[in-house]
Amino acid sequence: MIILQEVMKEPIGGEETMAKTLLKISVVYFMIGVSFGLYMSFTHIFNMTTVHVHVSLLGWMSLALIGLFYHHYPNLEKTSLAKVHFWLHNIGLPVMMIAIALAISGMGDVFFPIATTGGVLTLIGIFCFGFNILMNLDRRVA
Repeated sequence: MIILQEVMKEPIGGEETMAKTLLKISVVYFMIGVSFGLYMSFTHIFNMTTVHVHVSLLGWMSLALIGLFYHHYPNLEKTSLAKVHFWLHNIGLPVMMIAIALAISGMGDVFFPIATTGGVLTLIGIFCFGFNILMNLDRRVA
């Protein structure tokens, strides 16, 4: 009965954390990646394979794993490095993917430098995540 009372005090769904947000975003990337793959399978046009792979690995898989890291080690998501990673990854990746898709589609070579800029933002964000893990994984929140 005491356990039930404690559970009833928590809001339904619990607190929105960076871990939960990253997991939700990763699922959106998963749906986009699978849709790209199915489209290419139906049409037999595979020129967007690069976009499909990047969305699947940097969007779905990476953000899901990072969300699980933050869920299991909640002290990690409270750092400045985590916040910088979150924003750089979630701004850089869509910029990179959209620019690559437009460049591959023949919309102009101007989109390649834009894709590179998105890639650099994503890379810096990923390095922030890596440094966060290396520097803070063993630290506990009081």
